[in-house]
Amino acid sequence: RKGTADPIPAGAAEARHGVVRARLLEPLCDAGLPEVVLITAPAGSGKSMLAARLASLLEAPTVHMDDLFPGWDGLADAAQILHRWVLEPLSHGEPARYRRYDWSRDAYGDDWVDVPSAETLVVEGCASGSRIAAPYLSLLLWVDAPLAVRFDRGMERDGDAFRQHWERWARQEDALFAAEGTRERADYRIDGAPSVPHDPSRYVVLAASD
Repeated sequence: RKGTADPIPAGAAEARHGVVRARLLEPLCDAGLPEVVLITAPAGSGKSMLAARLASLLEAPTVHMDDLFPGWDGLADAAQILHRWVLEPLSHGEPARYRRYDWSRDAYGDDWVDVPSAETLVVEGCASGSRIAAPYLSLLLWVDAPLAVRFDRGMERDGDAFRQHWERWARQEDALFAAEGTRERADYRIDGAPSVPHDPSRYVVLAASD
């Protein structure tokens, strides 16, 4: 918990998400379909870092919502795209694939990207935790981080190209997360900027309770 020296082992997520999945998605479990771990939060929270660690731990492929968003004003539409191209096919035991959005051209590319078959799929990004995804997920993780930290990370990662879009994107995030109740529905809330001393290669720290 935040403010204590009791971080949660990252490896515990492997055991816990199986328990959560058994509770929520018994029919999918019986069908032998892949587990789906969704990681969401506003920009700059630390979603990508957490996704990379879990994907490595679980030997899972990762779908990044940045590849699916249909432009700077397309946040609300991205959940439908994830559902149509990735989650719905997987739920029927079919291969998942998607077209990667080219932000420089403001259009989707022509080529399809195949999602590798695996026991677990990690999806990270804003809009991934929308309610349309709920019937397919095994675990929903939310990553908390202060606004100032998130802004600095966004600028460091994307530079001035993102600065002009920050408030525009943040307004869409606020509206979407409020409408979907995403943070409140999360199975675990992870501290994306923890002050607790810990080994980030082995541990995650739960965010403080509201």
